[in-house]
Amino acid sequence: MNEHEALVERAVRDKRTVFLVGGLDSGKTTLSRTLITEALKGGRSTAYLDADLGQKTVGPPGTVGLKHVRTADDLDQGRMATADGLAFVGSMSPQGHLLPLVTGAARLNAKAREEGAEFVVVDSSGLVSGIYGQLLKYHKVEMLQPDLVVGLQRGEELQPLLGIIQRFFATEVVALSIHPSVTPTTVEQRAQNREEGMRRYFSGQLHRWRVKPTVFLPALPPLFDLAQLSHLLVGLSDGVGSYLGLGYLEWASDEGVLRLISPVADAPKALRLGAVRLEGFRAKRVDLRNLFRTE
Repeated sequence: MNEHEALVERAVRDKRTVFLVGGLDSGKTTLSRTLITEALKGGRSTAYLDADLGQKTVGPPGTVGLKHVRTADDLDQGRMATADGLAFVGSMSPQGHLLPLVTGAARLNAKAREEGAEFVVVDSSGLVSGIYGQLLKYHKVEMLQPDLVVGLQRGEELQPLLGIIQRFFATEVVALSIHPSVTPTTVEQRAQNREEGMRRYFSGQLHRWRVKPTVFLPALPPLFDLAQLSHLLVGLSDGVGSYLGLGYLEWASDEGVLRLISPVADAPKALRLGAVRLEGFRAKRVDLRNLFRTE
């Protein structure tokens, strides 16, 4: 039995929340699926919390996604993509968006427990170094309170981060080498994955609503030109603290009307502006402070 197999066997038997950290192409998603598969075999009610904003397994890009995995069939790629709960972050990268990412993951983790999950696997982004990486993972551990943190590393690149977690928290921390079966992806492939994930989400029947300028977070400045919101990604709030899904805005200049376009059939109560604009299905970063000309 190798180190990966030994950890999986122990984790699915003894742990409640396993948090995986590692850089790009470190095998976090593969290990997540293995943990979930073995937990199902052991009869445990299992959930997968996908907190990677760009390379998605659960839900569309720009979100944190929760999936209850009740049978092995739920691990099918198509089924996994359909989330049982979403938190809107509105960016393809955690940088500059740590607060909605951490609070969204914490809320969905609580939702998983409330809905009966005994074993939760948390997959995270590849941001693991520098101030942003350390703060992001620190606050995720603080809010999620995992009883096992697994670091997947090629050498010792995670030691500063894992050392911080060990010093600040009582959780068990284990470092593993990256499994030899992990295949690296290029920058172009990751961008293509994000674009394809967005395309899949907006495929099928789309619904359209006329949008009032008073429904947004952040609130629009006085006399703001609504045309500047065209094709901005938005989160659809249900009005009780959760999100129904994603949409994008469309400015009809001939009518002077702003519309919401979304595959979600239920009309939202409010809209949260994201920090990306869709060009086709490719996300281009937008700084709302510059857009609003404010701090």
